[in-house]
Amino acid sequence: MVAPENELLVEISRGSMTESVHRGHIAVVDNERKLLAYAGNPEFYTFARSTAKLLQAIPLLEAGGSERFGLTSSETALLCASHGGEPEHAATALEILRKLGLNESALGCGPQEPMYKPAADAIKRERREPGQLHNNCSGKHAGMLALAKLMNVPIQQYIAPEHPVQQKMLRTVADMCGVPPESITLGTDGCGVPVFAVPLASLAFAYARLGRPDGLSPERAEACRTMIGAIRQAPFYVAGSERFDTRLVELTQGRIIGKMGAEGLYAATVPEQGIGIAVKIEDGAERAIYPAAAETLLQLGLLNAEEAAQLASFHHPAVNNRRGDQVGIVRPVFRLHRV
Repeated sequence: MVAPENELLVEISRGSMTESVHRGHIAVVDNERKLLAYAGNPEFYTFARSTAKLLQAIPLLEAGGSERFGLTSSETALLCASHGGEPEHAATALEILRKLGLNESALGCGPQEPMYKPAADAIKRERREPGQLHNNCSGKHAGMLALAKLMNVPIQQYIAPEHPVQQKMLRTVADMCGVPPESITLGTDGCGVPVFAVPLASLAFAYARLGRPDGLSPERAEACRTMIGAIRQAPFYVAGSERFDTRLVELTQGRIIGKMGAEGLYAATVPEQGIGIAVKIEDGAERAIYPAAAETLLQLGLLNAEEAAQLASFHHPAVNNRRGDQVGIVRPVFRLHRV
């Protein structure tokens, strides 16, 4: 297989003319690491960004953190979330912290205006300032603090790359992706913690194993099943209102679980089939992520007609002018290459 440098994935039209394009890469891998389909370069090396959150939650769950701290399904799903900062999200993050004997000040993610506009507008109307609980990563950070407590290590500087919590997560991400830890390039994510760069196919492999954890240790396999079960039971807490990640789980009743990441990343697992999917929009455009992800699922035969219709606004988003008139469309234009 000779993979192209990249491939045209998504076009944006205005009237009868293509105005802009987005190129990128897709890898579809099974839990035995077999490449099933691809577009562009399936070995494209990139930061996993927030698609890594499900992998970062594994150490806490496999060490018994859910039982130790009495985490609910909603709280477990929030560990993996890029949530919209809605009131329920903030309250759930705070409840996790309370179970740890901590408060919002322990978080190191920084304040963020809620991504969900009605929640942001409500804060402005009430003349409040957004806090760290509204940060889309507050659940992940609460999970890191919980892991520090479980490991009996200091919670101070838990975001530092050399901290035992971050070293544990690095090793877990490497193991799930099937790559040596030293092959992972580290950067700093938007919330201040280390972020991991891996080949796209390795990320897809991790997601395949996450959904069907055959061959993993009993503790890790159970952690994966706990996480998948929690997201199936509480999909609102992994993203939120009007979000693709939540709608995909709701519509498929958890048959497909996906996670977006900044700078054009998307990853998904299909547990019953042991399939993992990873998508990278090379220029990082968010508007191209969901059309490419939905099209990938359709081409793989993973969505039925009714599910596809319900996801149409994500699959083919309209381009509207300021009057609200549709003047164009965002559309995927690629064909997966089968292996």
